[in-house]
Formats: sequence, structure tokens, C-alpha cells
Amino acid sequence: MSNYVYGYARVSTQQQELNRQIDLLKNENCNEILTEKITGTKASRPELERLKDKLRPGDTVIVESFSRLGRSTKDLIDLVNYFEENHVKLISLKENFDTLTPQGRLMMTVFQAFSQFERDLIVERTKEGLKSARARGKKGGRPRVSQSAIKKAIKLYNTKEYSINEITEMTGISKATLYRYNKRDT
Repeated sequence: MSNYVYGYARVSTQQQELNRQIDLLKNENCNEILTEKITGTKASRPELERLKDKLRPGDTVIVESFSRLGRSTKDLIDLVNYFEENHVKLISLKENFDTLTPQGRLMMTVFQAFSQFERDLIVERTKEGLKSARARGKKGGRPRVSQSAIKKAIKLYNTKEYSINEITEMTGISKATLYRYNKRDT
């Protein structure tokens, strides 16, 4: 088991300074500090991804605050879960949060409960939306493709005289459908 200590600091704009966060992380004796000047709303945070690639079981990640780590509550919960699943200790200085303490484990349980609650709400809203659409006469799922169009597409494909784009244009079926049915027949 490794016990390397990483610090992670982020500010949202190029004009903001990382000095305060870096000073706090240096006081925690981090072996390495990764920094980013990128808005938290950006899905891609290269230094955070680099940090995740470096982590080994037993390592520790220290942040000044959760707001520097997660883009949203869901993103933060996902990251906290990622660290826990990979046996990486997470410490947030501002929130006085440590995943190895009883209070930290309690907060993990609360985070996971909120994450599950959010997933359940999404499923519930999706079901309600489908029910509402059906009540208005709409049907969900893939549109049905006629067997004759599929047979014609496969026949054209097997002649090797037409491109895939030409075949999909002539028959009205998608490339994926053509490949799926052609694979079944071979």
C-alpha cells in the first residue's frame, strides 16, 4: 500500500491566484501538489484526471475545500465515491472532512444516500415522462424497420457495388441496423 500525499488546488479563472491554497497544502506536507486554473463547470480538468491516474491504494488527497474539487454536488459525490472505491483517503481542510474518521464515514454515507436519491429521482421523472407521452399517443423506443428494407439493404451490401451511405439512403435504415442484421446473417 502506498501512502503518498497529493494536494489538489484549483481556481476558476486565470486572474485568480492559487497561492493561498498552495500555502495551506504545503503546511500539510504534501509530496506533490497539482494545480489548475480552470472553471469548475468545465467537464475536462486535465490535472484532476492526471491526479486520478497517479493514485494508488493508501494514498491521500488533500484539498482546501470541496468547492475546489467538485463542479457540482453530484460531481463531488462521484469523486468522493471514486476515492473511497480506490482506497484513497480524502481530506478537505475547510470542511474538516477526513474519510477515515467516523464523522467522515458518516458524511460518506450521507453523500451516497443523496447520490442514490438523485438517481432514483431521475428514474422516476423518466418513467413519468414516458407515461405522459404514452397518454398523448406517443410511443417510445426505436422505430420499427420493415423486414423488406433490411433484406434489401443486406442484398445491396453483399453485392459490394454500393457504399454504406448509398445503401442507407436507398433503404432508409441506419448503418448500425445494417451492420447488426448483416452480422446476424453471417
